[in-house]
This record gives sequence, structure tokens and C-alpha cells, in this order.
Amino acid sequence: MAKKLKLKIIPLGGLDEIGKNLTVFEYGNDIFVVDCGMAFPDDDMPGVDLVLNDISYLEKNADKVRGLFLTHGHEDHIGGLPYFLKQINVPVYGTRLTLGLVEHKLKEHNLLSKVKLVRVKAGDRVNLSANISVEFIRTNHSIADSCALAIFTPVGTVIHTGDFKIDTTPIVGDMIDLARFGELGKQGVLALLSDSTNVERGGFTMSERSVGDRFDEIFKNCTKRIIVATFASNVHRVQQIINAAVKNGRKVAVSGRSMENIVEVAILLGYMTVPEGVLINIDSIKKYRPNQLVIVTTGSQGEPMSALTRMAFSDHRKVEVTKDDLIIISATPIPGNEKTVANVVNELFKSGAEVIYKSLSEVHVSGHACQEELKLILALTKPKYFIPVHGEYRHLMQHAKLAAAVGVDEKNTFIMENGKVLEMDEKSAKINGTVQSGKILVDGLGVGDVGNIVLRDRKHLAQDGLIIVVATFSSQTHQLISGPDVISRGFVYVRESEGLIDSVREVAKESLAKCEANGTTDWSTMKSAMKNGISHYIYDKTKRSPMILPIIMEV
Repeated sequence: MAKKLKLKIIPLGGLDEIGKNLTVFEYGNDIFVVDCGMAFPDDDMPGVDLVLNDISYLEKNADKVRGLFLTHGHEDHIGGLPYFLKQINVPVYGTRLTLGLVEHKLKEHNLLSKVKLVRVKAGDRVNLSANISVEFIRTNHSIADSCALAIFTPVGTVIHTGDFKIDTTPIVGDMIDLARFGELGKQGVLALLSDSTNVERGGFTMSERSVGDRFDEIFKNCTKRIIVATFASNVHRVQQIINAAVKNGRKVAVSGRSMENIVEVAILLGYMTVPEGVLINIDSIKKYRPNQLVIVTTGSQGEPMSALTRMAFSDHRKVEVTKDDLIIISATPIPGNEKTVANVVNELFKSGAEVIYKSLSEVHVSGHACQEELKLILALTKPKYFIPVHGEYRHLMQHAKLAAAVGVDEKNTFIMENGKVLEMDEKSAKINGTVQSGKILVDGLGVGDVGNIVLRDRKHLAQDGLIIVVATFSSQTHQLISGPDVISRGFVYVRESEGLIDSVREVAKESLAKCEANGTTDWSTMKSAMKNGISHYIYDKTKRSPMILPIIMEV
């Protein structure tokens, strides 16, 4: 009977986008989830802090959800976890560093004591139910303790690579367990879900160790204070910065909340080694000469509130950028962030600092596999079905072409969309139906209370501003006794546009007079009349369409 069931693979996030990775696997009455990420808002989401996945489908089937498996500790894979666990509290499986970072998040949300965290290591196999078990396979990535997953089901074995690269000389630990991928390939792999982020780049991704050599060169001959901006989660990169600082007799200070948290967790768990006396508090930097200091900071993506951006715009309380600074941006801009990163670099140059960024020097390597590495995993696993994941649509398409080049039948490659359901068994696979998916926006403490209508209003306000028109009527006589008064915000500066504001007041008055002449005393009709009259007048005069908010008060 069990053999007749089909395995369902349902991506709820991470396809046709960068971030908020979340994939659902379902077999009979068993559901488990791989990763639970978040994304940062686009420019067309003013005021939004985070973007999460819509997990309505899982909430409806909460009694079937057996667990949540994490491939590694990056925000686009663990950032949505606290919000998920508030709705569906299930055991979370992950490696040591990954769960160390998760603990920090759960503490902030007062969830740590309520959630079961199960620590595993590469090579461990978790028996989730009578039908499903999951094995963790060691991989390399830009954060330590990253793993792929081998999912064993009655219909066959599915491999999910997570984010990975092949690094033969990793900073910490061993290289990716290619032998295990090959063993599984020999036994037979039903489907492979593989990281597509770097599929447009040919060749192999350089080893993380090459960046350490470049840091040594830069630090050796530098007499300035050195500020290095990188991803907080890149523990290997931060370790190499510290190593270069120690070699050259420099103290290291850390700036940025996420950087401080991750360095603390990595040292505590033994993923980072720092000689005693090297790390100093950011408050103590004034006690040292420029050539004695290295500051490691967040902000490599030009995030508005990050430490590096605040330094660039002279808004940081503890670090002021001067001509005595050498600033290294050890990251590549994520697609869409190029302009903000360029703005930060320009401001740093204006401060007189020397700036090294990727176009000038090899101070960054990717954590994602390039084409030859992707082909190698495909060749080792020899999957019957292939599903490219983690990337925008063009990445998924390029990865599909790559799979065809190494012999995967084009009919057996599925370019999925978030919410689509892929059903498969030993002999067949097809996309069959859709479940609810989408974006849930977080603004402050509000989760999901900002939707398309609110975003539309925010964009409207940002583009054209607001005009408020207030008229006061007598409740007994229904006569206008005060106003209309006009208040403008973000449209025109009132003191310099008194003529226009006076005209708007007259248009509002005329609109109300017409309503009175027609015997209309309905407030909503009078508001609409004012709004329409003012809207047409302003557009004729200015070719702008501010939001118009008519208010009628009764006394």
C-alpha cells in the first residue's frame, strides 16, 4: 500500500528569487521542511523590515509536520525560523554552528525554552518516521558546518545540496564529502535539488584560503588603520582577517550587532580561534594608533543601517573615517544592491580613505559552486530527475541546460515555481497542482499586516505626498462653520505655495457648496466631491497626483 503513495516536493520560497529558501517534502501523512529563510525587502517595499514565506499550507497540515532540517546558518535559510516556530512548533535539526546561531534568534523571540533543537553532525542519519530518514552530508560553503541532505523515502533517494561549493583547502574542517555523493549515485538517486546561485560563472570557485593570502599581502605593508566589511556569517573570512591581524601585530575590534553575535557564538563553539588579548572592545579603539588596529564590520551590501554605511556618512558614534583608513569591502554585491554599495564606496572615498573593493583586488571569493562543480555533483549523483533551486529564473534555466549537457534527460528536469507541487514515484514525475505561497511582510512587530494596499498607499505617499482637507459642520444646521483648512505633507512647501493652497481651499468650498445646492448632507458623498474636485484641479495645475484625504468634522 505504501508503495503506491507519491513523494511531493513543494518549494514555498527560494525559486525565481534570492532568499527565503523553504522546501516542503511530503509523503503520505509525513511532512518535513528543509530550511526556513527570509529575504530583505526590495526598493518597492517602503518601511518593510523583513520578507517571510507564506506557510498557510503547512499551518493547515500542522499535525503532519514532523520536523525542520537546516542545511546551514545563513539568514536566507534560518531567518524565518522564529516566525515559523510560533505557528508550528516542531523539532529543528541542524549542525552545531547552525543551531548556535538559531539559539541566538530564538532567545530574542523568547522561544528557546519552548523549541526542541536536535544537534547533528555530518554523517548522521535521522529517522523521521517509518517511511522517511534524512542523512546530513558534509559540504563546503562560506559558513562552517554546512551540509547537504540525502532524503530516503519508499519511492527513492532525493538529494538536496543546500548552498555549496567544492573547496579542496577549506579553512576549517574537511572538504566536501564527494565520496558519499558518489556512493549515493551508485545506489541510485531519484531526484537532485541543486544550488543554482553561481551557475552563470564558468570554471571552479576559488578556495576561501586564497583570500587569506591576499589579506596577508595587504596588511603587511599597511601603515593605516584597516576596516574590513564582510558578511557577518562568513566565519572563515573573519578568522582569516584575525589571523592576518595577529601576524602583523594588530588588535581587532568588531562593529555591528550581527557581527558581534556571530563572532561570540563561533568563538564559544570553537569555530574561531582568537589569541588572548587580540579582540578589543570598539570603545577602546582610541587608545591605539592607526597601524595597530583592524575593525571588522558589517555593511558589505550597503545596508542603510549597517555599521559601514553609518561610518561612510559620518553617522557612526564610535568610528570616524579619515585619510588614515584603508577600507576593504570583502564581498560581492548581491543582485539589486550594486547601487547602494557604490554609494557607500563613493562616500568613503570622499572621506579621504583608501578603499579596496572586488573590482580592484581579489578580496572576496564566492561560497557557491560554479559550472564545473555543479556538473561534478550531477555526474556523481546521476539523478533520474533534476530540480534546480536557489536562484532567479535565469539561474534555474542555465542550470537546466548544464544538466542536459551532462546527460540528464530534458524531460526529467523541472523548472519549478514557488507553490507548485511536484509529485514523483520510482517511474514518473509531474507537476500536479499548486498550494498557497507568497510573501508575508514584517514591519516592526506587525507580521502580515502590511499588504499590497498598504504598500500601494506608501508608494503613493512617497511619490506625490499628501493633502488633508478638514471641514467642520454644525450637527444641527448642517452648515459649514469652519474651513475647509488645507494641510500639505510631502506635496508642496505651504509657505512657498500659498496661492496654490488658497485655490485648493476654494475648490473644496465650491465642491461643498454644490453638494449643499443639491440638498446632499451625506458625509461620504461630500468627501468624494471634495476629493474629486481637488484631485482634478491639482493635476491640471501641477501634473501631480498627491493622496487627498478629506475629513468632515461635526460639532
